[in-house]
Amino acid sequence: MKTPNAHKSFAIFIAAAILFGVALSAFSQSAPPQMPPHSTVLHAARLLDVGTGKILAPGEVLVEGEKIKEVGATVSRLTGAVVLDLGDTTLLPGLIDAHVHLFLHPGAEDLQTVEESVPQRTIIATLAARDDLMAGFTAERDMGTEGAGSADTAVRDAINAGQIPGPRLRISGDAIDILGGHEDANNFNPAQRVLSNATYANNSDELVAAIRAQMKEGADFTKIYETGKDRVVDGQLVTPYQYTEEQLAAAVAETARVGSRVAVHATGEPGTGYAARAGVASVDHAYVLSDDTMRIMREKQIFAVPTFTISEYFAAHAATPEAAAYENALIDIHTREFKKQIAAVPIAMGSDVGPFPHGTQAREFVLMVKFGMTPLAAIQAGTLNGARLLAWEKSIGDLKPGYLADIVAVPGNPLDDISQLQKVSFVMKNGVVYKK
Repeated sequence: MKTPNAHKSFAIFIAAAILFGVALSAFSQSAPPQMPPHSTVLHAARLLDVGTGKILAPGEVLVEGEKIKEVGATVSRLTGAVVLDLGDTTLLPGLIDAHVHLFLHPGAEDLQTVEESVPQRTIIATLAARDDLMAGFTAERDMGTEGAGSADTAVRDAINAGQIPGPRLRISGDAIDILGGHEDANNFNPAQRVLSNATYANNSDELVAAIRAQMKEGADFTKIYETGKDRVVDGQLVTPYQYTEEQLAAAVAETARVGSRVAVHATGEPGTGYAARAGVASVDHAYVLSDDTMRIMREKQIFAVPTFTISEYFAAHAATPEAAAYENALIDIHTREFKKQIAAVPIAMGSDVGPFPHGTQAREFVLMVKFGMTPLAAIQAGTLNGARLLAWEKSIGDLKPGYLADIVAVPGNPLDDISQLQKVSFVMKNGVVYKK
C-alpha cells in the first residue's frame, strides 16, 4: 500500500521547480532564441525538396520575419540581411511528430501519473517540449496528458506566447476511455479508487459531453482509446474494441461541428475498422489493419501512425523475459503488417515519445526505413504528411515561399543515411533561431 508523504511530495515539487529554473537558465545561456532580423539567409551545402526528393546543392532559404520568402540554390541578398552559413548540412522543413506525450517520462507510467502532482507534471512537460524542439521537432500533436487534464492548454499557450521554448502544438487534454478500459487504473486495488489516466465516457451521450468539456478547456482535437488490452494468441493480435462504430461516428460528428477531429489509439480489428468507417483523422499504432480497413483509410485519407520506437523501447526495457517476449511478438506482428500498409494507406510519423526520453524520437525515422519505407517516404511522413494530419499543410511541412520558417539542418544527406535526422544541428521555428 502506498501512503504518500505530503512533505516528501512538496519537496519533490520544489526540486522540480528548481530544476526547471536551472534548465531554463542553461538554455538561455547556451542557445538564447533571438528575435528574427528583417531578413536572414540560410546557406547550406544541400537543401531537400521533400515533395520531389530532389537535392539542391548548394541550397539557400531567404527568411523575412517569420516566413520563408525565397528558396533555391541561391536567393536574394537583401540589404542588411544576416547570412548564416551552416556548412556541410542539408536544409529541410522542421520535423513533425504526430504522437507525443509531453506529460510522461521514462519510468513506471502508472506510478508517475499517481505520485506526481499536476503542477510537477506540467513543469516536466515544459522541459520535454524544449527537448523536442532542440531535436528538430518544430510541431507536434500531444496525444493526451495521461491524467493531467487540460494542463497542456497552458503549455501550448505559453509556447505560442514566446514564454517558453517548444514546438507548435495540437493538444487533446485528457484522452477518452471506457470504465475499465485501456487507460483505467486496472493494476491497482479498486478499493483505493485510483483515478483513470483518461476521461470516462461509456456511451455516445457521454462521449459528446466529454468532448464538449475538453473543447471548453482548450483542446484542439479529441483522442479516444478504441482498443485494448492487447494479447498475442498463436502469433495473432487479439484486442477488444471499446466503442462501436456508431459511438465513434457520434464523436466524429461532434468534433466536426466545431471544426475539430478525432484521433484513436487502435491496434487491431475490429476496432481499427470501426474507427476508419466512422471517419477518424488517424489510427495510431495500427498494428493490424484489414484489407477493407486499409481501403477505407485510403479513400478517406485517414493516416496510420505506426509508433515503432515505443515498442522497441518497451521490448528493450521489459521487466521480465516474458514481458520482453510479448513486446517482441507485437513488433513482429506490426512489422509484418506495416509492409502492406506502406503502399495502401497514408502514413504520418509518430513516436509515442514520453515513456522513452524526449528529444530522441527521430529514431522513428530509422525504424520506418528499417521496416520497409524509403528514406524519402519516411521524411515525408514526418513533414508533409504530419502537416496534413495536424491541419497545418498550408503553413508548415515544406520549404515554400509564404510558409512559416520552421527549418532544420542535419549533417550529410538524410536520403543516404536516415539516421542523420537524429543529429539535428540547426533549428529555426517561426523565423527564430533556437539552435545553431
